[in-house]
Amino acid sequence: MSMFDEQEEGEARLMGGGADADERAVEAALRPRNLAEFVGQERLREQLSLVLDAARGRGRSADHVLLSGPPGLGKTTLAMIVAAEMGVPLRITSGPAIQHAGDLAAILSSVSEGDVLFFDEIHRTARAAEELLYTAMEDFRVDVVVGKGPGATAIPLELPPFTLVGATTRTGLLPGPLRDRFGFTGHLELYEPQELEQVLVRSAGLLGVDLRADGGREIAGRSRGTPRIANRLLRRVRDFAEVRADGVVTGDIARAALEVFEVDGIGLDRLDRAVLTALCRNFGGGPVGLGTLAVAVAEERETVEEVAEPFLVRAGLLARTPRGRVATPAAWTHLGMAVPAQTPFAVPDGELDLFNTADEASGG
Repeated sequence: MSMFDEQEEGEARLMGGGADADERAVEAALRPRNLAEFVGQERLREQLSLVLDAARGRGRSADHVLLSGPPGLGKTTLAMIVAAEMGVPLRITSGPAIQHAGDLAAILSSVSEGDVLFFDEIHRTARAAEELLYTAMEDFRVDVVVGKGPGATAIPLELPPFTLVGATTRTGLLPGPLRDRFGFTGHLELYEPQELEQVLVRSAGLLGVDLRADGGREIAGRSRGTPRIANRLLRRVRDFAEVRADGVVTGDIARAALEVFEVDGIGLDRLDRAVLTALCRNFGGGPVGLGTLAVAVAEERETVEEVAEPFLVRAGLLARTPRGRVATPAAWTHLGMAVPAQTPFAVPDGELDLFNTADEASGG
């Protein structure tokens, strides 16, 4: 059994069976297993290939790697590929799971020489554990504190050389000393539709789906530049094609299927449209606070901010300003509504900040 097969089996076991486990198993089966199979991110693949080839040539562990970018672009897959290319085991943990320095010390003490330790959401690691990572990454050593108070003793624990692959969606939340300890930092960009079509062709072959070129083009255009979403939509379109058609995924079939699953022409789903509709219809286009907007669509504030907003901002449909969330003229047009003569988007120069993550002075 390969490392990837063991990982897929472990993921399904952790999910506890059922439909969710089946979905996770299918997603894992679609993962590329080496850099040659990985579609897109050409510059990053070339850089990472050089790092790994050089490490293999020297017979040493690869430098620590930090991967950043939006969810669903392949950070976990690349971590698995790093381990596969180096021919070593992959160990997985995540920032939210590390709440104390002792949690991290226990994980690091079980790492063997050459192992790849994948640290997902590394920006959410507790500060005490974060500081323990500094010496672990740089000196391959951790100081285990025994006892409390004046009698506490720090016992140095030597670690074998290993490679830490960190993944984050928010690089800015990583402290400088931690970022500086990564020998290679790569950023994953959103995919172009043509690249997603290549992803879909590969996935369709693995799933046994008869995907026509116009069908792949239709799905790719609604996948928000994200391979994970493209693969998920492909599976839903496959279901529609098998149940209500002859199993062949054409452009017309893809459009009909995605209409049933409430994914529109540019990839907006039910939540995205609900946010835009509330912003335009209920609040006249804004500005409105995030908390108020979340109540209007009956969702948690974090769901609106982390799930819906990033794509709406990238698509130019919503803007974050110091006064609150504002609908752009493109949002009104996309919803089929007339753009008001005076839109709240026309804020004074210097106020508009598409990348402001705070909800400053917005009351919510």
